Amino acid sequence: MQDARNFYINGRWVAPISGTDMPVIDPSTEEPFATIALGGKADTDAAVAAARAAFAGWRKSSRAERLDLMQAILDVYMKRSDEMGAAISQEMGAPIDMAKIQQSGAGSGHIKAFIRALEGFEFERELRPDTPNDRIIYEPIGVCALITPWNWPMNQIALKVMPALATGCTMVLKPSEQSPMSGILFTEILHEAGVPAGVYNMLNGDGPGVGSQLSSHRDIDMVSFTGSTRAGRAITIAGAETVKRVSLELGGKGANLVFADADPKAVKQGIIRCFNNTGQSCNAPTRMLVERARYDEAVQQAKAAAEATSVNPASQEGRHIGPLVSEMQFNKVQDLIQKGIDEGARLVAGGVGRPDGLNRGYFVRPTVFADCTNDMTIMREEIFGPVLSMMPFDTEEQAIAIANDTDYGLTNYIQTSDGEKARRVARELRSGMVDINGQPRSSGAPFGGMKQSGNGREGGVWGLEEFCEVRAIGGWPAE
Repeated sequence: MQDARNFYINGRWVAPISGTDMPVIDPSTEEPFATIALGGKADTDAAVAAARAAFAGWRKSSRAERLDLMQAILDVYMKRSDEMGAAISQEMGAPIDMAKIQQSGAGSGHIKAFIRALEGFEFERELRPDTPNDRIIYEPIGVCALITPWNWPMNQIALKVMPALATGCTMVLKPSEQSPMSGILFTEILHEAGVPAGVYNMLNGDGPGVGSQLSSHRDIDMVSFTGSTRAGRAITIAGAETVKRVSLELGGKGANLVFADADPKAVKQGIIRCFNNTGQSCNAPTRMLVERARYDEAVQQAKAAAEATSVNPASQEGRHIGPLVSEMQFNKVQDLIQKGIDEGARLVAGGVGRPDGLNRGYFVRPTVFADCTNDMTIMREEIFGPVLSMMPFDTEEQAIAIANDTDYGLTNYIQTSDGEKARRVARELRSGMVDINGQPRSSGAPFGGMKQSGNGREGGVWGLEEFCEVRAIGGWPAE
């Protein structure tokens, strides 16, 4: 059993002041493998005070100093990349090969992207060429609370910590208490890389405790949160008292529009994308809308792809999906699968219960529902498991209307061989991101959504701007 109770505050590992022990569970075995402490108010106050004290110095650091630190972090991270993948695999159930490549790789990819973004970022700019006495200055917003989820730990930690460092902010990171070991390892990496004392602080805690304390803290200038829409609402309310900036990346219910002229492999690829990370991705394409001429064939293709999806423990090598992260998540997904059956969707693959041969661990059966309607719970709520809901459409306009008829607006997907149609539909979909024909967005593209999927953007120059205040200065003397 690993003892991981300590917090990282003001450049040192320290024992909790008012911590409560919590076990960390391996979701493949349901057995605890580590113990962390959930911090209390005294721990939160200590971490915030350290960040506040360090801000005056770090905000004046040069671009070169920040770039050197970020490169040092990248160098150490790469040395410990496989270790990071193993930590993520055990704590949240990502299959080991996927964890080392995708999960850990997301962290290093974002660090590299922010180094590139900082190299070209202009902190001081002219308003216009014809206004030589005006200056626009981007300056760090201040002390930031960074609250990250369990499903893609390094993806989200890197998307918050690195731009905060790059812009001269100081911070307190609260990783998810369900996947804390990767956050602790990341903290070790930053310490080894030489982050100045107080610039970066980390403590574990839950949402009602440390999360709420950070969100309402008078000495926190910004909260950057990734997680559920429910928690995002609570953080927004907590932050309103001090009118702090609140940046939110929340849930999603992505539609995958498969037109009749789509690539023959579009449905299979949609299943793979939906089930990746055991369906625990906010940008997963969980609603598949198929043009009626191709619908029956697509249902059979989805059934075959789901039944071909292997489910195995996270420690096993190979291409498969692992367990869900926790018993609570397992029960939620089971309830929603049953809800789909009860509301009349046609179950064509999977269903309730564990896959054959897996009677322990939070494993679920890869599931496909057909003949859904857009008022069904499984079409409205974010399930966060390997569950796909399918329904037909007749016209392009109807497909767009169904896709947009959701509280969410994070990512939508389009499959068609008609370039003009792809461009036309992409312009009409109400989401922060659209992927066409499986082509991923490039490194440094902004990540974020509309409606109840949140506000703000992460990644690239947009991610840097998120951590900045903009100051306008008139009468700037000529040099």
